Amino acid sequence: MILCGSSAWAQRQDAEEIAISIKAGSSKDLAVYFDRNVELSINGNEGDYSKNQAELVIRDFFKKFPPSDFDIVHKGSSGSQIEYFIGTYDTTGTKFRILIKCKKEGGGSSIYSMDITKE
Repeated sequence: MILCGSSAWAQRQDAEEIAISIKAGSSKDLAVYFDRNVELSINGNEGDYSKNQAELVIRDFFKKFPPSDFDIVHKGSSGSQIEYFIGTYDTTGTKFRILIKCKKEGGGSSIYSMDITKE
């Protein structure tokens, strides 16, 4: 077994996997990266959810607005423990901006906040 010692590599890998999950419309794969509690805001409807509840909310969003594409347009960090991604989510006739905030922990990232806003 080969282990990678670089947490930067793991976090970059996490960002790519998160993007792939969103592009595929897979709430199950995305939920792997959810923290125990997730703050979700979808077009102004906000709530704090457990990991399982957040997966259901995102699953409903993906059903209502199936993805045709998702691209991360900006990545950044705030301090050494917080990183964020801004992406554009395309669905038939509608575009959304998604802001994902993650905590860096244990060599990986866990999503603690997602803000989905119709453009």
